[in-house]
Amino acid sequence: MEQEQLWIQQVLAGDKQAYAHIINKYKNQLYATILRMTNNPQDAQDLVQDAFIKVYRNLDKYDASGSFSSWLYRVAINHCMDEFRKKRYSTIQVEIDEERVVNPEHPEVVFLKKEKSRQLERLIATLPEDERLIILLRYVNEISYVEIGEVMDVPLSTVRNKLHRAKKKMRETVKREGGYFHELSHGG
Repeated sequence: MEQEQLWIQQVLAGDKQAYAHIINKYKNQLYATILRMTNNPQDAQDLVQDAFIKVYRNLDKYDASGSFSSWLYRVAINHCMDEFRKKRYSTIQVEIDEERVVNPEHPEVVFLKKEKSRQLERLIATLPEDERLIILLRYVNEISYVEIGEVMDVPLSTVRNKLHRAKKKMRETVKREGGYFHELSHGG
């Protein structure tokens, strides 16, 4: 945190090279989040670059009393949402890295986990944009409820309510379609 604040001060004092430290610290996480939102590597790369430019230009507006990472995510995600509206993206796609969830030892386990991932991706894609984003931030990026509230500029209670609503919708869809997700059924 202190190192981050030092970099920010250096950038604001005119040291453009210090911004490279900020980019290096956040580029992979931000890219992963935006890739899951767009499901298109080239679009994600472009949006990340644009977001970092926007963050740089607005760095003087950052309030050091809050979390820098939350502020950076908020600027980046707002930029993405603006671009989605311009391009009229109708959904945010979620791609789950199958290599992390697939156990190659048993073919049946491999098949079931892949199918579960696909079903989860479809379920998340049916949610409204704001609920999808909260699911992504919470379970893919493992961001705390408080930080999600800061990123989305909504109260903590709204984050909790939207997350609860999203999980409930997903459970209802699974029940209606006859599928089963242990994590969703047990509060995961």
